[in-house]
Amino acid sequence: MLYEQIVSSEPINKGWSVDQKYCVVLSDGRKLLLRVTPYDKQKNRRQLYELLQRVETLDIPMCQALEVGTCEDGEYLLYEWIEGEDAEEIIPKLSKQEQYHLGIQAGEILKKIHSIPAPDDTEEWEVYFNRKADRNIGRYQNCPIALEGAEDILNYLSQNRDCLKNRPQSFQHGDYHIGNMMMREGELVIIDFDRFSFGDPWEEFNRIVWCAQKVPFFGAGMLDGYFDFAIPEAFWRCLAFYIGSNTLASISWAIDFGEGEIAVMKQQAKEVLCWYDNFKTVYPGWYLKCKRELKI
Repeated sequence: MLYEQIVSSEPINKGWSVDQKYCVVLSDGRKLLLRVTPYDKQKNRRQLYELLQRVETLDIPMCQALEVGTCEDGEYLLYEWIEGEDAEEIIPKLSKQEQYHLGIQAGEILKKIHSIPAPDDTEEWEVYFNRKADRNIGRYQNCPIALEGAEDILNYLSQNRDCLKNRPQSFQHGDYHIGNMMMREGELVIIDFDRFSFGDPWEEFNRIVWCAQKVPFFGAGMLDGYFDFAIPEAFWRCLAFYIGSNTLASISWAIDFGEGEIAVMKQQAKEVLCWYDNFKTVYPGWYLKCKRELKI
């Protein structure tokens, strides 16, 4: 077992995961990434390991999972160590054309990830996400922070729930955005599948808000690459629904992390409302602006 060959470890204090993360060195000198999920926070790491084996067969540039097991602190996964740089630090420094083309690659990769179907016994998406949307709305309405423009989001969610009907479901990365990508020798590498789930593949784009804020041309490329430059009209309506629901949830979520995070989420909500003209349109302004500037 690789775990038993670890001779040294160095903690990695980065990210929001409950996992303990380490750069470890084996007796043969190899560096690996070790993630340990506490027993009380288990998210079925063995299922994740098996799914990652399937993802690897799709010829996706990713952090390869090497071993799963249990240890004193919880359930662990050992991954290859990626010698590279954080994509969110490198890509913003590139030209907007280079950002866009890397985004296309990210979209094409995501489409491959979504080729893995959800299990047959997965709950119907409309039932599941309506319940989640209700929960997000309830948490916002019961939190002490009032968001300017919230009524516009609430009205949009109320009037567009039918977009959830008959949506297919697939394997989801769970947190697919530029912050969970690395650059290795000029190529994208996808990391951090630990929030994996199954659901509507279009819902995976709810995290594109982070790309739109930091590197909008990358985000625009991701959408175009995923849909092979032919984005269906129905997608925009669904995306606005998912982003609206997430925006409400982010306000109550931020409370536990203090004023700094509350300010971040309030600013993000302000930008989302601006992009969607207070949800009078389903076409996000940041995407349209990128396409105009790229003259596509």
